[in-house]
Amino acid sequence: MADVAACPCGRLDAAGRGLPYADCCGRYVDDFDGTPAPDAEALMRSRYTAFVRERADYLLATWQTSKRPSRVSFDAGAKWLGLEVRKHRVIDDGHAEVEFVARLREPSGRAVRLHERSRFVREDGRWYYVDGDHQ
Repeated sequence: MADVAACPCGRLDAAGRGLPYADCCGRYVDDFDGTPAPDAEALMRSRYTAFVRERADYLLATWQTSKRPSRVSFDAGAKWLGLEVRKHRVIDDGHAEVEFVARLREPSGRAVRLHERSRFVREDGRWYYVDGDHQ
């Protein structure tokens, strides 16, 4: 997947075109140490992109330590179909929620919608995914 291809997260530019991966989530996924996501929505979008690109390293690094699993696995043959951010709510300087729907097709061909309200926390100036409630 070229860095000029539209970012999987679906963010659009002012003209309604998909932003290139390198100008969108790629800067966070590919440079975790140097370029943290600026807010919870950007982190959630970049985590979706990391699922699409099977970047377990980024997913683990952006998971808040108290809830971080020991590993992340991916379903071979699953195809991510799109992301819709429904709401981004800032609770205070260190807490936010993002409601989203992610769509995928399982290897069996079954279509799945993941509807979640995710919680995020900011620690030492960096946003982390905590957990979420499936809707």
